[in-house]
Amino acid sequence: MSQKDTNPFLFSDTNKRYYTYEYYLRRTFGGRVAKLPVDGGFTCPNIDGSCGTGGCIYCSGRGSGDFAPPPTLSITDQLSAGRRAIASKWKTEKYIAYFQAHTNTYAPVAELENKFLEALSFPGVVGLNVATRADCLGKDVVSLLSTLAKRTSLTVELGLQSADDKTARLINRGHDFKTFTEGYGSLRRADPKIGICVHLIFGLPGETREKMLDSVRRVASLRPDQVKLHLLYVIKGTRLGDMYERGEYAPMEREDYIDTVAEALTLLPRETVIARLTGDGAPDTLLAPLWSRKKTCIVNDIDKTLYAKNLWQGKKADVRSDM
Repeated sequence: MSQKDTNPFLFSDTNKRYYTYEYYLRRTFGGRVAKLPVDGGFTCPNIDGSCGTGGCIYCSGRGSGDFAPPPTLSITDQLSAGRRAIASKWKTEKYIAYFQAHTNTYAPVAELENKFLEALSFPGVVGLNVATRADCLGKDVVSLLSTLAKRTSLTVELGLQSADDKTARLINRGHDFKTFTEGYGSLRRADPKIGICVHLIFGLPGETREKMLDSVRRVASLRPDQVKLHLLYVIKGTRLGDMYERGEYAPMEREDYIDTVAEALTLLPRETVIARLTGDGAPDTLLAPLWSRKKTCIVNDIDKTLYAKNLWQGKKADVRSDM
């Protein structure tokens, strides 16, 4: 029998032993959906001085929006550019507008609403993903998000990175875990239609594997709709880049990352969509680790590790919830 035939994981129709984003999209929208990155031209409270300056130590000048079109273009023009860019490899007419760069709820509500509605008016857009921080979810913003969730498939992506407050201070995150859970809770209580995706980064300075997995356990207890697992990679021109070049930071080794991700998946609820398993920086600015550029190989080796060790998402999960 094949790996697919013997796969013990419920939410899969392949050999994947975790709830893939591709499977979620097919179940939700009936087919392939392409995510189009958008830069709304927003900033961040951790940049403008509201809670800090300089941003997180790993953050590029574009605030994770390196693959989005420039914010000088309108939202419509950015989506058009994104559609053209993927036309040769993605055979679909369904899109998710992904407001990715910086903090996408950190602006006057009227400005947010105008840009979100412009994205939703783009032909073929069936959903909206909004990346933000848990400390930028005031009542007026949450009210707007609740309204949007009633008319489209809305996912709010919350960057946590680590549940350890010492690590948060070290990376200049600008808020603690208590603040994160408060923001998370405000979304969860506002409207069950608001999907919540939590971001975690493995390989942050000073973190052991057990500390990384402790963050996974604490996030798992919140029972998020989606989780993104990221590798910490080093980008030129960032404070982390300076640390790396001075010999003050060493990235995770490839096998360590693969084993940590495989173990992390066993701790997450089986109903949580795994929206990402790794990531890489733009080739012209990536300092390390260079192995991160082979994302497909990394994901394939995670699959092999799960199979070899007879692991799957949720195998060791605690079903209790903190919310």
